[in-house]
Amino acid sequence: MAITFFERRSNDTEMTFIDHLEELRWHIMRSAVAILVAAIVIFINIDWVFDNVVMGPVRNNFVSYRALCNFSHFLRIGDALCMPPIPPGYKLLGTTVSGPFMSAIQIGVIGGFIAAFPFIFWEFWKFVKPALSPKELKYSRNAIFFVSLFFFLGAAFGYFLLAPFTYNFLANFTLGQAGMYEYKPSLSDYIDNLVDIILGCGIAFELPILSYVLTKIGLITPRFLSTYRKYAYVAILVVAAIITPSPDWTSQMIVFLPLVFLYELSVIVSKRVYKRTQEEEDNWQ
Repeated sequence: MAITFFERRSNDTEMTFIDHLEELRWHIMRSAVAILVAAIVIFINIDWVFDNVVMGPVRNNFVSYRALCNFSHFLRIGDALCMPPIPPGYKLLGTTVSGPFMSAIQIGVIGGFIAAFPFIFWEFWKFVKPALSPKELKYSRNAIFFVSLFFFLGAAFGYFLLAPFTYNFLANFTLGQAGMYEYKPSLSDYIDNLVDIILGCGIAFELPILSYVLTKIGLITPRFLSTYRKYAYVAILVVAAIITPSPDWTSQMIVFLPLVFLYELSVIVSKRVYKRTQEEEDNWQ
């Protein structure tokens, strides 16, 4: 008879459904405390975080602008990768009395979640781990490291590459005759877009991990991923359009190409996992 999730967790002692809910509650509470601690640290230094981190992508001296332009000169392709400067006097508009304070809270909470992500996933892992068989535990080693690594890689990709391209395009986009339209983005809209870019890329970069897990439990196979590759590319293009707030094709391609690479990496991961699983089944027989 198959062993259920709750039966595996009980090991030596019986645990009721309420016991599991209580245990889950404590995992969630510890995760919330970790987010709160990181959020408080960020909130204490909110002025520095806002000036140097949040507003970084719209500053002309941002590291990504300099790096891309220097890389363009290194390739001897002129200023092909040099983005136009952000218009002078770029400021964000506040339309509510509580806007700055609520934005500071939002920055603290989102920043706290990103900073505490490895601990949050570790708490989730501690809750799920007792339900796994020795075989499943064997193939889930270093899960916390790789999940956190791909999340931070995606978040860094969104912040250092996608966000500068997006905000640079939107800041320099004009509509109608000069002077007829005044561009004043709101503070909340700016932060919401930045959060969507960073968290969206962070989650999207978990694709190889997802492929590994789904292949291990038998929901997908390498043949499935290869057969539906063309449909996956269309889905990735849609995801790229959702993640990028700007409609320009450059920003969408910046997201699309890495996601395609991650999809192909997922196919390779799935092939290796599937092959290893088949070998183990043959040896078992």
